Amino acid sequence: MDLSRVQRIAAYSVGETGGNPAGVVIADSLPEGAAMQALAAEVGHSETAFAAPEGDGWRVRYFAPAIEVPFCGHATIALGAALALRHGHGCYALRLNEGAITVEGWREGGLRAALQSPPTRSEPAPTALLGEALELFGIGPGALDPRIPPSLAEAGARHLVLALRERSALAAMHYDLARGAAMMAAAGLATVALVQAEGPSLFHARNAFAVGGVAEDPATGAAAAALGGLLRDLGWPHGGRIEIRQGEDMGVPCLLHAAIPVERGASVRVSGSARLIG
Repeated sequence: MDLSRVQRIAAYSVGETGGNPAGVVIADSLPEGAAMQALAAEVGHSETAFAAPEGDGWRVRYFAPAIEVPFCGHATIALGAALALRHGHGCYALRLNEGAITVEGWREGGLRAALQSPPTRSEPAPTALLGEALELFGIGPGALDPRIPPSLAEAGARHLVLALRERSALAAMHYDLARGAAMMAAAGLATVALVQAEGPSLFHARNAFAVGGVAEDPATGAAAAALGGLLRDLGWPHGGRIEIRQGEDMGVPCLLHAAIPVERGASVRVSGSARLIG
């Protein structure tokens, strides 16, 4: 495939800065998986979304540089922005490898998009996995926030969520990429999400994505949806929505908004701005 066909869009941007870069390819039909994987590796962003018309909607697949992933939030936001640029404001139906979602895109007043995630679910993190993760990141048990116990949370992809007491501990995140990739692959994790609650509806986050061949994502919409579902399951006083600030420790500020309905397991709406990049 030709790299010139790739749109590069930063999702969850803050004005004209920041945002997580994603590749977007809109084609008449999807190429073979190997071709998409090769192009995603060449593009080099943490994910590239490939979309082709299918019935009244779009067939979508997501590829990181090293693997195909079942769902990617920031690449979906980038796709929503790309569809809005091409077709105008609208809500677009997307069929994924596993299930179906929608993304709404706007181009008036600046590029924006909002996705409706797959259903959410959560459960306590297994003891062995938790121990391995704490060792990997050099986190002592006392650094964890007991209000949000270590959990597996899903919204189209599985994430290990570790909530930290202090913002400084989040800023100090570090880990060995190869060990992290092996752990995540063995546990079926898309990311390890380290989060810190500044208040009931304001969170700071960092997401390790070693399994995809990337040390860290500056913004992770799938993990934001999973976190929203987890907070709902825990009875956290989120007031129906949360704001997540991510990427600041990487020098790539990102801002994500998650709207959380009351019904357990229901889709979480994750939205943000987007901007075209070179």
